[in-house]
Amino acid sequence: MGAQLRAIRRQIRSVQSTKKITRAMELIAASQIRRAQERVQQARPYAEQITRAIGDVTGQADNLEHPLLEERKDPKGAAVFVVTSDRGLAGAYSANVLRRTEELIQALREEGKEPKLYAVGRKAVGYYRFRERKVEQSWQGISERPSYDDAKEIAGTLIQAFVDREVDEIFGVFTDYVSALTQRAEARRFLPLVVEDVEATEQGPYPLYLFEPDAQTILDALVPRYVEMRVFAALLESAASEHAARQRAMKSATDNADELIKTYTRIANQARQAEITTEISEIVGGAEALAAAAAASERDALAG
Repeated sequence: MGAQLRAIRRQIRSVQSTKKITRAMELIAASQIRRAQERVQQARPYAEQITRAIGDVTGQADNLEHPLLEERKDPKGAAVFVVTSDRGLAGAYSANVLRRTEELIQALREEGKEPKLYAVGRKAVGYYRFRERKVEQSWQGISERPSYDDAKEIAGTLIQAFVDREVDEIFGVFTDYVSALTQRAEARRFLPLVVEDVEATEQGPYPLYLFEPDAQTILDALVPRYVEMRVFAALLESAASEHAARQRAMKSATDNADELIKTYTRIANQARQAEITTEISEIVGGAEALAAAAAASERDALAG
């Protein structure tokens, strides 16, 4: 009984140590969520303005051409840009992205397109390496706090593959941050470029622009920046989602640790109670045996 009680107490101490770690990680993730949210909010105005600018240029100037605007006939290859985490302990965050990627890959193959993988995060790299599937290029160590330089490098790689006709389409698979409780794995097409509509913030007649230099030069400068911004936005959304997923996972782990501690404590108390009851029974039994022996000795003495 004593050995069992000691084992239970060791388990309680072990769970308490784990709880301290998960609680600390939960607090760290909570603080990082706020920073990630701020970065997402700060990037959105730029994305809206560059989208509006491209829409204005293409809407008011005719016969503009750009390689990234080209819709190719009978596309054969498609780049799939996947954003996962570099670390674990984030629940199903990376698994949801990888599952969504597999759905996209299957859909592309059904359309006769051969997918080529470009991965961000050690989870994606490890996933495809284990399955012996080729990854064209990967980036690691940037998932939690991506920079614009990272996005620029990734966008440059994807754009070059498109311009060189190694691929005819580029898709991004990442986690869209909706709120601290809701994140969705999304698959969106990056190239050929589709300019997203932005709601007007001002009422009045459509403005007339004069382009300096010419509209084609402006478009050539804006379109790559637009793609970079799309990649950067995907990285930022994924970073915020990763921190939110990790906070929830660590909170769940902390709560589970509390429940385990309560369960083990109850078992320990029951074992200790049983041990005390056994000791009391042994003492009472011993006392009764001594009393019986003393009584027998006294009777023998009187009889003698």
